[in-house]
Amino acid sequence: MTTSQSPARAVTTQGRAEAARPLRLFLGLDAVVTGGNGLIYLFAAGPVGDLLSLDTGFLRGIGVFLTVYGALVAVLASRPVPSTAATKVVIEANLLWAVASVAAVVFGWLDPNTVGTVWTPLQAAVVAAFAVLQMNGLRRLGN
Repeated sequence: MTTSQSPARAVTTQGRAEAARPLRLFLGLDAVVTGGNGLIYLFAAGPVGDLLSLDTGFLRGIGVFLTVYGALVAVLASRPVPSTAATKVVIEANLLWAVASVAAVVFGWLDPNTVGTVWTPLQAAVVAAFAVLQMNGLRRLGN
């Protein structure tokens, strides 16, 4: 505690940090899963492309995006109390990703094989679940 902080302020800050624990956990898990997925798409685009019947260039591009996004979410998760605005951006991005993934299969924007057609909505469900858990974590903070 610094001399400019009152004891009441220190307790409030510590209480908020404690309340932020679930949010930080779900942001951290999101970062690990997203970043890991991105690295796999980036460095194993050939085998993954063959498995899902998707273009390797497309997978590498998605891999770069997911790797960078995962790193940014990890930085957010490392904060004692993650920024409300940044967390809302993550939640909205996750929901957009989930909807776009399902739409890509439903509207035929991609032409994956059966494995890819099953994988795409499954990963969308995981991303949507992260968004819901992060929303609940943000509500717990009173935001």
